[in-house]
Amino acid sequence: MGLFFLGCALLGLGLWLRVMWREAAIRRRFPPVGRIVAVGGRRVHAMTLGAGPDLVMIHGSSGQLRDLLPLMTRLAGRFRVTAFDRPGLGFSDAIGAEGVSPAGQARHLAMAAAELGITRPLVLGQSYGGTVALAWGLEVTGAQAARGLVLISTPSQPWVAKLDWWYQLTATRLGRALAVPLAAALVTDAYIEKMMPGLFAPSAPPEGYSARIGAILALPPGALGVNADQVNGLLPHVLAMQSEYARLTLPVEMVHGAHDPIVPMELHSGPLAALLPQARLTVLEDAGHMPHHTHLEAVEEAVLRAMAA
Repeated sequence: MGLFFLGCALLGLGLWLRVMWREAAIRRRFPPVGRIVAVGGRRVHAMTLGAGPDLVMIHGSSGQLRDLLPLMTRLAGRFRVTAFDRPGLGFSDAIGAEGVSPAGQARHLAMAAAELGITRPLVLGQSYGGTVALAWGLEVTGAQAARGLVLISTPSQPWVAKLDWWYQLTATRLGRALAVPLAAALVTDAYIEKMMPGLFAPSAPPEGYSARIGAILALPPGALGVNADQVNGLLPHVLAMQSEYARLTLPVEMVHGAHDPIVPMELHSGPLAALLPQARLTVLEDAGHMPHHTHLEAVEEAVLRAMAA
């Protein structure tokens, strides 16, 4: 029995060392590309390109600001574009229980925006980041209040379908305790690459997408755990936000792929467009969940319309 417990302890130590070594290696391979802003003693990683009216961009789940670089580059000629790593992801510190709420994340990022001198931004969010953008529109007032929203593939309505197996597993204390360190230690670049076609379908992923945007930055255990908490905790916040959407009077542009299997357009952006008379919904008939990569021109046009409005 003693040898069994010794073996378990050595296995656990080896796994812990592997996770720590791997996290350090990932962060050396994909270092911060922007600057670090301090908000309440917590770090927020932000990157700014271009000059002009302020445009804030917020990435989706399991992501970080590198995913927005192609869109940032495209729009930097017309805007001062600032993208953030959401709390607990990329190189931004977690903010505890407040970080499970899109509203809490929006308030935190708005304080980072204030530190950067951002005023009256147009706020764009993709997927989960779009829900944070909606919360920004509802929650943030004063100089950092949004002048308009651009929502890409955004969850905005309650759903009844179960989340995928990873989130079901990490929703339990035991499942999370086992799954997070194992994934952090063992998931490879090749496995992440195999997941990309499902994320982009029916389009093909851009050549070299995973390596270029540092998709493996989702694997440190802190990021895996925070992301699981945020996604598993999203539904009650969406339920609470739903009754508040009528307060939104600012311009809202939505871009959604008709074949999005992750955030179905007919369950989210379609009903939201019906609730907001000032909103405009662009449905991309040949797109999935990632139009900010596969349909850059359509997203750019939505941003320009929102700014003009």
